[in-house]
Amino acid sequence: MRFSKSFIPTLRETPSEAVVTSHILMLRSGMIRMVAAGIYSFLPTGYRVIRKISEIIREEMNAIGGQEFHLPALNPKEIWEETGRVEAFGDILFHVKNREYVLAPTHEEIMTFHARNVLKSYKDFPQIWYQIQTKFRNEPRPRSGVIRGRQFLMKDAYSFDISPEGLDKSYELHDQAYRKIFDRCGLKYFVVGASSGAMGGSGSEEFMVKSDAGEDTVAHCDNCGYAANVEVAESKVPSRGREEKNEELKEIHTPNIRSINELCEFLKIKETQCAKSRIYVHLGKPVLIFMLGNEEVNESKLVKYLGGAVRPAHPEELVELTGAEAGSIGPVGFNGRIIADLRLKDANNLYGGANKTDYHYGGIDFTRDAKNIEYADLRRVVSEEGCIKCNSPLQVFTAIELGHIFKLGTKYSEAMGAMFLDEKGEEHPIIMGSYGIGADRVMACFIEQHHDEKGIIWDTALAPFHVHLMGLNLKNEEVAKACEEIYKSLTDNSFDVLFDDRNDAQAGVKFNDADLLGMPLQIIVGDRKLKTNQVEVKIRKTGERFDVELDKLMPKLKEIWRDTVLK
Repeated sequence: MRFSKSFIPTLRETPSEAVVTSHILMLRSGMIRMVAAGIYSFLPTGYRVIRKISEIIREEMNAIGGQEFHLPALNPKEIWEETGRVEAFGDILFHVKNREYVLAPTHEEIMTFHARNVLKSYKDFPQIWYQIQTKFRNEPRPRSGVIRGRQFLMKDAYSFDISPEGLDKSYELHDQAYRKIFDRCGLKYFVVGASSGAMGGSGSEEFMVKSDAGEDTVAHCDNCGYAANVEVAESKVPSRGREEKNEELKEIHTPNIRSINELCEFLKIKETQCAKSRIYVHLGKPVLIFMLGNEEVNESKLVKYLGGAVRPAHPEELVELTGAEAGSIGPVGFNGRIIADLRLKDANNLYGGANKTDYHYGGIDFTRDAKNIEYADLRRVVSEEGCIKCNSPLQVFTAIELGHIFKLGTKYSEAMGAMFLDEKGEEHPIIMGSYGIGADRVMACFIEQHHDEKGIIWDTALAPFHVHLMGLNLKNEEVAKACEEIYKSLTDNSFDVLFDDRNDAQAGVKFNDADLLGMPLQIIVGDRKLKTNQVEVKIRKTGERFDVELDKLMPKLKEIWRDTVLK
């Protein structure tokens, strides 16, 4: 491809709206342009990368028996209402045409719709269906370029089985396929246990890339490899325990005290002497939660423990439920379900709210003052806490989710009536799995991991072109002729070539664009080296440069490609 005939609008300066590295470089290299917040066009070089990612995904999905579909992005809302996910997705779901249709953020419902109409007998199983399709989510705060957009390209796959063992096999096939996909794409990734969220189901794993641009937070152990999203991560931390001397319950006037820090300062006590309260509403009923000191409730763990929808109580509900405003709520006299984090199991001599505004109790004993209290792991892990497996210090950091696999079970088949007949003629719901990869996220994550101060550093699998050929001073007939001959030789030898044939671009501009675009190999043709029948070859990844005689160029390029670029 000739640069002069191509649409590659590179930028010298960093666009003001871009913050994360991948967004900056995708804009500067002319791969994407924003149409509206969270909505991007992929320009020709960017789309070449997306197609290569899609083809790698397609090859590995086909290798495990996947059959490719192309489903409509526009879905009748009533199909989504069968599973209750119109409400579950809330405002993230796009509605169109008087809210009769939705733009699909995923396709469990449509795949189940087709399955229930055709998969009727145990003989029809197993099945793996997938597609690579545009998805839509009405993100309230789209950011980080294509990492968190309102329109995005996703590979979503679905398995259909007749037994839990069959689902386990399908899940494992996808796990292995995903590892091959991300390996082939040149990504450094790790796998974490995760929450299924609005998808539902049981088993769930995320494939993650460590990045400051990430929106997920994970806990990871360098020693044993344990990794989990903080939504479900566990750690080894000491419990508060019981003190030998048990104090009596005493009411204390604490005017205008609303936080643990204020309470500690007012009473001159330690944070670990306090039980912080939060009230949630679960299935219409209040649940009082206690955490040690300033530790926060991990709401994903709470949802998993309680099951069903959970929300924080509104400020106006607190007085009605407890008789006190926020900051003065406690277990004594509370009529409802009480759950405390495991660190508070059977703790005594605690300070907490008295269910009376501006008053607290000292000497709270959970075994005495909260008879029906439950205990569960409800806390969010933090760095340096002990790994649950080996007790080594955990590291907590942000990461980007590349892919997510779920064991859905029968949630969707039961809701939508997707049933099959077994060998005895008995009817059962189909057992399903769901498996997603963000194709444009793969592109962004590769750039996050493979760049320098000059630009992107592509490898062979995803590079828009293999070789960036630059002609310096193309008005010189010898340079122009040599470039044309090299261009033809490269293409004849199956190299994808971007030929910078711009007559009006200075050498410095061409060099900067070549490093910004980041093709694996650069060939520089200039009149000075041509006088000795040579051209210069540069390896983008290492910065190494070679002077190569013209008649030895193609063998040398193949050698470099085999021994350096492909490694």
